[in-house]
Amino acid sequence: MTQTAGEKSSDYVPDKIQAKVNRVQLRPFGKRGLLWREAVDGWLFILPWLFGFLIFTAGPMLASAVLSFMEWEILTPASWVGLANFRQMLRDPLFYKSLYNTAYYSFLGVPLYLIASLMMALLLNMPVRGTSIYRTFFFIPSLTPAVANALLWTWIFSPDFGLANYFLQTVGLPPQKWLFDVNLAKPSLILMGLWGIGSQMIIFLAGLQGIPQTLYEAASIDGANHLQRFWSITLPMLSPTIFFNLVIGVIGSFQVFTTAFIATQGGPQNATLFYVLYLWRNGFDYFKMGYGSALAWVLFVIVLILTLIQFRVARYFVYYEVDEAV
Repeated sequence: MTQTAGEKSSDYVPDKIQAKVNRVQLRPFGKRGLLWREAVDGWLFILPWLFGFLIFTAGPMLASAVLSFMEWEILTPASWVGLANFRQMLRDPLFYKSLYNTAYYSFLGVPLYLIASLMMALLLNMPVRGTSIYRTFFFIPSLTPAVANALLWTWIFSPDFGLANYFLQTVGLPPQKWLFDVNLAKPSLILMGLWGIGSQMIIFLAGLQGIPQTLYEAASIDGANHLQRFWSITLPMLSPTIFFNLVIGVIGSFQVFTTAFIATQGGPQNATLFYVLYLWRNGFDYFKMGYGSALAWVLFVIVLILTLIQFRVARYFVYYEVDEAV
């Protein structure tokens, strides 16, 4: 680079000298200073979420942990009772009833939802015309608000004028009481849950589309039929997705509340008194906030143990495609 006659000597700075000047100007901050400024910017960006988490999640959790050892009926001062709330659970028949109802819903409903959503994803993964329209139709019901969903299915299962009994009578079967029958109330609520499997279906569909087609082509060349390809390729490659939906499904099933609260109020004869519904009753109907907090922490421990068991067992059936050193 040459200097022209009209330029002053002070205006001429070669590129190498300018780079050195820039390094000298950044030297007071250094690498540690740049990392510190990036960390500060990161904390500033997450500060709104952090405040929300501390105020609306961590704060109430700590408060409920303290209340679980106290007796507090909102209108009266709280008093320390130690483990009395937990000892009361051992003598509470409705605690065992609600825990049984929730376990029944979980261990029957979660496998049904997994199988149904997987079969639906397999169908919607087929290369046919209008696939995007079909996917939209099957996914939209899962966007229905839980209250509207419960009201809709309460009408469908109505013993007097519901669609369910209408179809039964059409095929020559006797009408049922559905939500008003002690033996059919929980299975009816499980069937209601099929309306919202669209989210699991989308996750399965994404997992199916991530499986390399070359595996199916190689299996076809070797003579594998559809069932063999599904069993030897689809399920192993889809096992991480199955595991994810399983964990989320079990956690969600132990928190079922809205459908029972709207459709049955826990009846008939406490047949649909699920754990969270019983927790809500103690806290907001009977104003036993201490006992309700103790129930909440027992539920937390149960869900945590079930999740840890699933992660422990997952190593035997979940396949992760990783590069292994030879």
